[in-house]
Amino acid sequence: MNASVQAPAEPVQDMAQALAQGWLPIREVARQTGVNAVTLRAWERRYALIVPQRTPKGHRLFCAEHVQRIHTILTWLNRGVPVSQVKQLLDNTQAVDDSIESEWHSLRQTLLQAIGQLAERRVDDAFNQAMALYPPRTLCEHLLLPLLKDLEQRWQGQFGAQMERVFFHSWLRSKFGARMYHNNRQLNGAPLLLINQSDLPLEPHLWLSAWLASSANCPVEVFDWPLPAGELALAVELLQPRAVLLYSSKSINLAMLAKLLAGVNYPIGIAGPVVCIRPAELSVLTHDIPALFLAEDPLSAHLTLIQRGLI
Repeated sequence: MNASVQAPAEPVQDMAQALAQGWLPIREVARQTGVNAVTLRAWERRYALIVPQRTPKGHRLFCAEHVQRIHTILTWLNRGVPVSQVKQLLDNTQAVDDSIESEWHSLRQTLLQAIGQLAERRVDDAFNQAMALYPPRTLCEHLLLPLLKDLEQRWQGQFGAQMERVFFHSWLRSKFGARMYHNNRQLNGAPLLLINQSDLPLEPHLWLSAWLASSANCPVEVFDWPLPAGELALAVELLQPRAVLLYSSKSINLAMLAKLLAGVNYPIGIAGPVVCIRPAELSVLTHDIPALFLAEDPLSAHLTLIQRGLI
């Protein structure tokens, strides 16, 4: 990486000329890298990970080397490296040390303690700080999924477990629901339709899947309750979605599933633990429905949707 990329330069005098020369505005960099503008600004302000060129009015401009550096940062983050340690790895190519997991662990402990005390503002503040620094997929993989696993272990036979579960799952649904509503108001095009097929309320992985899709600038519609046979086809007719994703943490009656999906001529995904519960039978079903795909968790569902060009 050319060190000059990280050094502040003289302000660009003409925005149109800079764009003609190949400089990129922050919105285009966000589109190319999947890192939103808020996070790019935080990386610059707090850690000097990216130091873009500036126009006289203060608008940020990025070059191809900046974009490549962002992709390198994402590589480290996806390996679990906290953002606070990335710069020294980029500048000195140092080996990853043992404090990496401890930082994620510390953040999870902060959230676990706040959840145990039903401290909504503390939960929200901790998550907002993390969300400003990390892309959604990184947060999902290294914070939220391990946090949910820790919580499920803590809730085994613990007094107050249901209280904590309802508190946190309600917060999570409200948090992501508000963000998806805001995104939907600014996005056009066919939505991704996500349906809770498990007959259990407040499925957190359903909402993680919806949040990941929404963060990729995909409109989403979430039905947090199963639809009977016939009504799914009606919902699809009305919404005309780009795809339908059914989530279930429980086993699904395959005979009923085939009936449910009759008349749905869109790509269909089945996600959640049900994919692990009945893998053989569901794999057979994919031969009967060519557009059907399977995903065990929000991360694999997100990746499959990207690979199929659905988000």
